[in-house]
Amino acid sequence: MSHASTATAPTAEARAARLVRLRMAGLGAVSMLIIQFIVGMIYNLYGTAPTASRSIGLFSSPVIGLHVVLGILLFIAAAVLVVRAIAARHALAIWMSALGLVSVVGAGLAGLGFAGSGAASASLGMSIAFAVALACYVVLVVALPAGQPPRQP
Repeated sequence: MSHASTATAPTAEARAARLVRLRMAGLGAVSMLIIQFIVGMIYNLYGTAPTASRSIGLFSSPVIGLHVVLGILLFIAAAVLVVRAIAARHALAIWMSALGLVSVVGAGLAGLGFAGSGAASASLGMSIAFAVALACYVVLVVALPAGQPPRQP
């Protein structure tokens, strides 16, 4: 076995392991988005909606408070996904995770706008940004390799 082949083998294994972990992180983001969607729908159905003359506090009920906290955690997870994608040097993963992060931020900003005004356009913005983020992370789950990362001695 030559020196060159031993030097490239760990790099390929490390890259494969990064991609598997990145896929699992993408699956985590998909799960978080689904939970966030469900909590948002629960508040939409059973909570007090803001109006143009009366906003709601971000922690005015346990459900909306949970929605806000999950949104913050989702932002952190999305940012970590971008860092992991850059570390893996996988072009599709970088683009999808970056677009996912932008979408999560967009949904959060639209949510703040909705809490302040109750505007239908802000609600639509949240929905569209959610759908884009979900699509981005589903692409990661589908496109990246599945399986256990190789164990290192």
